[in-house]
Amino acid sequence: MNILKRFIDNSIVYYDRGKFDDYCVYLKEKNLSAKAPRDIEYFQYFIDLAKIYGDSKIYNDFCLIYDKTTDVVNNAILNLITEISVSYGENSLWVDKWFTVIYLGMVAEERKANAILKKKIKRLGFHQIMMENLSAYEAANFSRGKRAVILLQECQKRGF
Repeated sequence: MNILKRFIDNSIVYYDRGKFDDYCVYLKEKNLSAKAPRDIEYFQYFIDLAKIYGDSKIYNDFCLIYDKTTDVVNNAILNLITEISVSYGENSLWVDKWFTVIYLGMVAEERKANAILKKKIKRLGFHQIMMENLSAYEAANFSRGKRAVILLQECQKRGF
C-alpha cells in the first residue's frame, strides 16, 4: 500500500485495486476498515457544509484544486488542500479528507487513457451541487447511462 496522505488523526488515503483499475481511492480511518468513498457521500458533506460557509466559497476552493490537477499526484497540491481546509475551522479535518479524496479521484480520471471527460466529470457534479442546488443523489447519478459527448456538452454549457 502506497500511502498518499496521512491526516492529523492518523487516517490515510491511498490508491488500490477497484472495479476498473489500480487507481481506486481508499480512505482508511484509524481502527476502521478501508473504504472507497462514493460521490454521494462527499457531495452530501459539502452540501451540508455550504449551509455554514456558502456555496461560492466551497466551489471556488474546489476550482483551485481542479485547476491544478493533472494525471500525477502532486504533494504541493496535497499540501494546498490542507492549507485550504484550515479556513473551515472545526470542519477542517473532514474538508481536508474529502477534498483530498476528490483530488485523487480527479488524478485517476486524468490517467484513464480513453476517457473523454477526465476530471471534468467531478467538476460537473460539484457544480451541480454547489451552483445548481441538485441533491447529492441527483448529481452523483446524473451521468449514469449518458454518452460522454452529451456530458461534455453539459460541461461546455457551464463554461468548463
